[in-house]
Amino acid sequence: MKLRSLDIEWRETEDGLEPFDLAGRPITWAPQPGSQVEFLACPLFEVLYEGTRGPGKTDGLLMAFFQHVGQGYGAEWRGIIFRRTYPELQDLIEKSLKWFKTMCPGAKYNASEHTWTFPDGEKLYLRHFLKDEDYWKYHGHAYPFIAWEELCTWPSDSGYKMMMSCCRSTKVGIPLMYRATANPYGPGHNWVKERFRLPHRGMVGPIIKENGEKRCAIHGELRENKILLHAQPDYINKLRMAARNDAELKAWIYGDWNIVAGGMFDDVWRPEYNVLPNFPLELIPAGWRISRSYDHGSSKPFSVGWWVESNGEPFEYNGVRYGEVRGDLIRVAEWYGWSGKANEGTRMTGWNIGRGILEQEVEWQINGRVMRGPADDSIFDPYDGEKSIAGDMAAATNNLVQWNKAGKTPGSRKRGWDAMRKLMLHAHPSPDGPREHPGLFILDRCEQFRRTVPVLSRKDKDLDDIDTEAEDHIADESRYKVMERKVEIQTGSWR
Repeated sequence: MKLRSLDIEWRETEDGLEPFDLAGRPITWAPQPGSQVEFLACPLFEVLYEGTRGPGKTDGLLMAFFQHVGQGYGAEWRGIIFRRTYPELQDLIEKSLKWFKTMCPGAKYNASEHTWTFPDGEKLYLRHFLKDEDYWKYHGHAYPFIAWEELCTWPSDSGYKMMMSCCRSTKVGIPLMYRATANPYGPGHNWVKERFRLPHRGMVGPIIKENGEKRCAIHGELRENKILLHAQPDYINKLRMAARNDAELKAWIYGDWNIVAGGMFDDVWRPEYNVLPNFPLELIPAGWRISRSYDHGSSKPFSVGWWVESNGEPFEYNGVRYGEVRGDLIRVAEWYGWSGKANEGTRMTGWNIGRGILEQEVEWQINGRVMRGPADDSIFDPYDGEKSIAGDMAAATNNLVQWNKAGKTPGSRKRGWDAMRKLMLHAHPSPDGPREHPGLFILDRCEQFRRTVPVLSRKDKDLDDIDTEAEDHIADESRYKVMERKVEIQTGSWR
């Protein structure tokens, strides 16, 4: 059945709004005009069906596979749809049971194996894919159809990209389809947004070419789903009541990719308050402390942050006073060691990183003023005998780039996130007068902080911590600095 080629008339019946062909015969399922039709018809290899809740993305995903059942490909037409865990597959299972047996009476579902088998030998597997290591369960397999339901629930794109190697077939002419659905909220918000260049104008986004393949995103709106809104006219109000915060509301109802989504900081991070214009670093008063913090990475990114702390004596730039509250913490510069792809490092050596840090401080004319700051404990661990990454950095710079060990006592991660939240909040104007507590600010040039930190998600099973599979390297490096500062203030050594 070629679903996208049907001529359809929608009629109101006792059971709701239903499709009929032009001869007046009822149709079990048909794509609704708009994004569903576009998604099923799109010929590109990789397509994301994104948008609000409710336009019929899950149905579209199932039918993207089913439209090629019975088309002569037989057992070569094999598909697999992933969720992170098996319980999350329940909605897919229920909808497939609703449609497939009616549309194809010979179809059989094996509940213990979560597998559909169709009369000509086609198969659709419903599987979980929790961690990157799950790829090895499928390594060497061939699936011309691979799909991911709720793509933003995956913290990184690693597993998603690895599985592309399995999207193949030896049968000439068979379509190769890599499909996904997403709502703009969750730990993967950032990489999905970047990969598909979201948001975009119109229903169908720009075609992105990479390594000989093409991809695009198709945007769906709740208002397109006439069947749902006919049956539940108050559905939008139910979404409003169910949303846990403003960001989730905007994601569910408007499909807004410009939200700060994910949970740990989205209720306290406000760019209009926490982000400052790029003032010249030579204006930093002599009495302010300049230091740096570091989180190491090789296959994953490394992160260096440069910070200034106000001593309570502000300076003025373009008519605005900065650092009026003693202890205000400002991230003035950063170096993020990534390949340009989300959560992928450059494999630079400690020696070269140390040299790069010093070169940038010379360029910014702050060399000689930068004090050692906290770094990931792992850089002090020996390798190749007595050598360490921290030692390599020091040796490469005549001891000008050195670090303190970041405190990693039990519970320090959670205390660090809580301290960052409070500093972010204290950067906001006080409704009762001048700010009284030090805040956390970043300069506008710190674009990788803005890209990764505000969207970090809480762990599903521990809401006081961040999902460690997310791109959290800058957050960790910033947390080290915040916690070091807190200790210094508590011990009276802050200056």
